[in-house]
Amino acid sequence: MRETPRPQGTAGDAGPELPQHRPGRAFAHTTGASGSGTPHRSDGRSPQTPRGARQTDPTGRPGTTPPVPGRPALLISLVSSLLALLALTTWQVATDGPLRSLDEQTGRALVGHGPARLTEFFADLGNMQLALPVLGCAIVWALVRGARREPLYAALTMAAVPLLVVPLKDWIARPGPLTDATGYYPSGHAATAAVAYGAAALLTSPYASRSWMMPVAAVSLTAATGIGLVLRGYHWPLDVLGSWFLCGLLLLPLGLSCRSRRRSSSRTPRC
Repeated sequence: MRETPRPQGTAGDAGPELPQHRPGRAFAHTTGASGSGTPHRSDGRSPQTPRGARQTDPTGRPGTTPPVPGRPALLISLVSSLLALLALTTWQVATDGPLRSLDEQTGRALVGHGPARLTEFFADLGNMQLALPVLGCAIVWALVRGARREPLYAALTMAAVPLLVVPLKDWIARPGPLTDATGYYPSGHAATAAVAYGAAALLTSPYASRSWMMPVAAVSLTAATGIGLVLRGYHWPLDVLGSWFLCGLLLLPLGLSCRSRRRSSSRTPRC
């Protein structure tokens, strides 16, 4: 009976040999296999994964593929709009323009409407005794969760409110709806509420399970404050709107920083 010869290189051989390259086989970890000049490819085709076609940003780091258009343009448009609205409102109030006349007619018609206790409570939401503790709790919470830059931005934004509002009040010297005293444009209470509640929402939304609830709550509290100030006769409508336009500009750096943190945390793999 004839034995079938064993192939060379089996486990019974006394002298093991190194594996030899077989012609026509591609080695996945051989750089430039078959003369392609491209790692991980045995032929001349371009890699099909998006990483191979990823472009780099000006600093040389990998960018998004494809590049996301429109974000810088959207930011520039938002800043330009807020600046234009703030400039228009301030100009009309300072020069007794037609918009100021319409504003005062509307304000006089709205004063005294609504339940007095409720509108007074709404107006009090802009007091520092209520708004600052809310922001302080949000800053502490963000620090506990590991944020460092965003709480600093929030504190600086709040500190910038009196530095910007008080000089504008002195320069415009607008009388109030129910008094001859001046210094009512822009509204300090409206600005305090917008920055305190807005910054608190931006700080806490990255860590909330339903992040949309924080901005909704901030907008609701800020709007309620403005409504209460107008209905109680503490400010004209343009006083409140001017503060909102100003605070929108102040909150933009914090909003961008919190958005970047939210995106980076969403890309972090969870164990």
